[in-house]
Amino acid sequence: MLQLVLNLVATCVMVGVIWFVQLVHYPLLALIGVDRAPAIAVEHQRRTAWVVGLPMATEGVTTLVLLFSRPDGVATWLAWLGAALLAVALASTVFLSVPLHERMANSPDPTVGRRLVVTNWPRTIAWSARAVVAGAMLAQAI
Repeated sequence: MLQLVLNLVATCVMVGVIWFVQLVHYPLLALIGVDRAPAIAVEHQRRTAWVVGLPMATEGVTTLVLLFSRPDGVATWLAWLGAALLAVALASTVFLSVPLHERMANSPDPTVGRRLVVTNWPRTIAWSARAVVAGAMLAQAI
């Protein structure tokens, strides 16, 4: 049961972070000038790592645990759906967001901030859906 609670809490933290990023932070990054972009991009990466490190690690570990050791009553397909949604969120991070942040830090142009907003939607949707799945799994176990 503990793995379900930790999974839900970590996922909900990430949902809050990703919606803040989607609606506030990335639109603001889209407004900064190219001259300020490298310093802001580097600072964004440093500060964000402190905020998301523990919840992402907790979410990853508990998701793996739930694939192989679910509490009674928790549907196998929900655990796998949660894992697939996490894979979408992490793949979007690695293959879309990180390269754009690197580009903003090393060779910015006026389109990078806008592209961050647009390409962040898969993460926002995946993490939001994960919260529903994690809540459903906890409800099944209660």
